[in-house]
Formats: sequence, structure tokens, C-alpha cells
Amino acid sequence: MPPRPIYEAENLNPAYQLRYAWTAWPSRGPVPEPLADEAWRNLQTAWDSDGLRALEPTWSRDKIQILFSTTPDVNPVFLAARAKGRLDHAYRQAGQACEFSRKVGLRSVGENTRADVEQYIASQVSRASFADSQYQRSLEKFIVCDSTVLLAEPSETRSGRYWYNLHIVLVSADRAPFAEPELGLIRDRSLEIAAKKGHRISRLAVMPDHLHIALRGNLDHSPQEIALAFQNNLAFALGQNAVWKHTYYAGTFSEYDMDAIRTAKSSQRSG
Repeated sequence: MPPRPIYEAENLNPAYQLRYAWTAWPSRGPVPEPLADEAWRNLQTAWDSDGLRALEPTWSRDKIQILFSTTPDVNPVFLAARAKGRLDHAYRQAGQACEFSRKVGLRSVGENTRADVEQYIASQVSRASFADSQYQRSLEKFIVCDSTVLLAEPSETRSGRYWYNLHIVLVSADRAPFAEPELGLIRDRSLEIAAKKGHRISRLAVMPDHLHIALRGNLDHSPQEIALAFQNNLAFALGQNAVWKHTYYAGTFSEYDMDAIRTAKSSQRSG
């Protein structure tokens, strides 16, 4: 019988910033006019019940784009399906039926770009300040930079194109430092966990009291599932002990940041 997980959603207090730009196209003809205010508010309420918060909608003749924020238990496949399904239903109720293409686009976005996140993780050791410079140099072997994992490229499926990039951070319990053999174990097991779960790690930094991971997530796994998988499997590898704080950070990122989205929105409004 497998051991009971130490970390479960109910006993965690996570920090997160999860945003996704969703795009849908009509199968034929132009996109209908934007929904009336009441219909749009009802749609937002329905999405809220799914863990989706519609932040910024943009209508044009050939596509609809909506910026969503989500709770950590929402995965990209669920988001894309609920976004299109509920919007389609709202249009039908309004007498403005629009047949959307089966394919959608979903892009994770955040306050930082992919380049910024990857550079931040890769430079964790050089950013740190340790009294023992030799010890600091020894930590470089616990940094992983895999240039074959191209987070700028989407995951292609029959339902569309997905950019699902996450920055995950775990912190040791009481900020207690791990011994050097434990750091190596965390590095190696993290790569094994990712491979087993269908994630691709681009950058990984195992520091004495915390862990940074930049990855392309399995589309069927929510940020919460991904963080829990690392917490519990690493805890098991380290003796089935509560080695992590009962929290995690999960943030989305992409090739461009929220400032680029805000600028684009402002240009569209002024145009």
C-alpha cells in the first residue's frame, strides 16, 4: 500500500499568479457582436464557478480573445473547454449562435517573460551570497539548464495549440538547509518526476533551502497537481519526511509579459 501523501491540497496555503490568454476563431463568418452587459455578467459568474476569472475580453471580426486568471486546480484542457463551451452557450441563449472552430489557442502569460524566468533560475547561485566561496561554487552542479526544452514552442493537440509554462518554487520546512547529498538527490529525482508525469524541465535550481523549476507542464495536470507531485515524491525520496513548507508558488509565463498585453489592449482601444 503506497504511503499517504504528506502534502495535499487541503493542507496547503499556496501563492500563485496564473493567467492565460485564450483565443477562439469562428468556423465561418465573422464573430458576432459582443454580448450584452447582463449576458456577459452571467457568463462571468458561470466561469467563476469553474475557477476561471475573465479579466480582459477582446472582440474582433475574426476572433475572440479573453485573458483569464485561474485557481491552481484548473488545467489548460479544462480551461479551454469551459471557455469555449460556456461562451458558445451564452451566444446561443442570446440568439447569436456562433459556430467556433474546434481548435483554440491558449498561452500562459505572467509579469515576467520566459527569458527572464529562465535567466533568474539559471543565475540562482551567482545571485546568492555565501561566506564560503568554495561552497557557493559547489552549488553550480545543482543547476540544470536543458537547451533542448524549448518553452517558446507550443504543445500541439487536435484541439489547438497550448503554451503551458510554469515557474514552481518549493521552500524547505523552517528554511532548514539540505545537505549536499540531498541536493543531488533533489536534482535527480526532480528530473525523474518530470519525465514520469509528462513535464519538460527547462531550468532547475536546487538551492540549500529552496527549489526553482521552470517547465512545460502536461496539459492534463493543473499547477496544483504538478506542485504536489514534486512535494510528495521528493518528500518520499528524502525519507517520507515533511521537508517542505506547506505551501508552494506557481506562476505562468511566456514569450511576452503582461506589459505587452496591456500595451496591445491600449493600442486597440485608442485605435
